[in-house]
Amino acid sequence: MELDEARAFLREHHRGILATVRPDGRPQMSAVSVALDEAGRPAISTRENAYKVRRIRADPRVSLFVTSEDFWSWIQIDGTATVLSLPDAMEPLIAQYRAVAGEHPDWDDYRRAMEDQGRVLVRIDMERAGPDRHR
Repeated sequence: MELDEARAFLREHHRGILATVRPDGRPQMSAVSVALDEAGRPAISTRENAYKVRRIRADPRVSLFVTSEDFWSWIQIDGTATVLSLPDAMEPLIAQYRAVAGEHPDWDDYRRAMEDQGRVLVRIDMERAGPDRHR
């Protein structure tokens, strides 16, 4: 699958599972909401102290499984993740929220919540995506 095809799928579908690498080599999986950032990378909002953030900082290799609402269409993306922390993450977090959920009723409240929760944005530089075919 071409990476642009994966981006097109991600514009329409936001539910996924992020797999990071544990120290023993096994996957650590987390349910996530995903949207494309301004550079066309998958982006995920999470907390600074989340296990997935620790795992990414130790080993940035990740896989992301994203599915349609009915679970019958899906893609897997493999890539390298980076973590963007506050305060630099604030405007990208707002953009990520808009892409997944639309407008927030109170952006000042949202900003306070992002700070209180210690939110970060995980960005994935895509290296490959698939499947290339379905049954």
